[in-house]
Formats: sequence, C-alpha cells, structure tokens
Amino acid sequence: MATLVKKIPFNWKQRSALEGRGFHVDIGAFSTPIRGGGAGDVLDQDRPEGCISVPTGTTILPLRITAQCLLPLVATDNDEAEILVAVDILAVNVPHATAPTSETALKMFMGVGTSLCTCTSAHTANSTMPTLGMELARAHTNAEIVSGVNTFWNRLELLYAPKVLPVLVGPCALYLYWGGTVATYGFAQVEWLEFLTTDL
Repeated sequence: MATLVKKIPFNWKQRSALEGRGFHVDIGAFSTPIRGGGAGDVLDQDRPEGCISVPTGTTILPLRITAQCLLPLVATDNDEAEILVAVDILAVNVPHATAPTSETALKMFMGVGTSLCTCTSAHTANSTMPTLGMELARAHTNAEIVSGVNTFWNRLELLYAPKVLPVLVGPCALYLYWGGTVATYGFAQVEWLEFLTTDL
C-alpha cells in the first residue's frame, strides 16, 4: 500500500487519510437528533452539543464540519435558531465536569490509526466553562409569521470546509453548538487530520 500511495498523485490531505491520520465523528445518530442548548434550547457555552477534545502533544486540522438542524416549531414572530463552531484554545484535555455521551472517532481509512482525541456529545449539564477564543463558523435563521397563519423558516445548515486549515494544537477543544429561542434539534459530522505535535 505504501508503494501505491507514493505512485498515485494524491494531494497531501488524501495522503494523510491513507496514512491513517484522518478521522470522522457523528453527532446525533440515524434518525435521533440532539436537542440544542444543552437541552435548554438557547445556546449554552458550557453545554455544547459536540466536542472534540485534543490532548497535549496532539494537533488536529479540521477538514470539514457539517451540521443540519430540523426546522423548529414557531412560538412567535422572529423566533431564531443558530449553529456555532468554536475553539477553546486554552482547554485542558477533556474539560468536562459532567458525563456527556461518548462518541467514537471513526477512521477515514478503515482499519488504520487510532485517534488520541476524546469525542463527546449531548452535554446536558454544566461542564467546565470553555473559553471560546476562536469562532470558526456560524449559521443563523429567523422565523417569519405572515398574517398569523403561514410560517417561514430558512434552512438551517452549516458547512465549514476551509481552504487554509486551522492548526489546533493541544491542549484545546473544538466545540459545536446549536439552539435558539425555541427547541432546535440537529445532527453534525466532523472530519479532521491528526498528528503528533512533534511531527509537525
């Protein structure tokens, strides 16, 4: 396989995945979404819907982050819902005081490599308060009620696929949030390349 990888003109991202450095995690599963706002609806900084915790000695490069929220029920005109992806650049490894749902980092090249990161979702109780020192992406929508009968939502989705990849050096943590003034449910998929910091 190593010889094949060298012969085929893959770009460096694909080569990294073939070397077992690419990982993927799902937030929410099949038809079961995660309720936003740490199940309290409005975005809650210490109750993220998803987290990739990067330990000391490890560095990740986010390749692609997607999130899809179901259109919420409207209570009043101008109800809003949003998605946020941010980084705590000062985090210690696994900065959680609670027991969220553990998620499995899947190998983008099946059978090669094991992630050193800790992946979690559905933080429904307060964790150690993160310092969101870097916001990577955001999406937002408002509801509009027309004549008290018809309600309009714009689609609430987010795609973050940077041309220049941020270099997130552990200890740090990548957080995903969604929520709004009404109950907002969603899913997300996160992909990254992972390196030992000393190898960079």
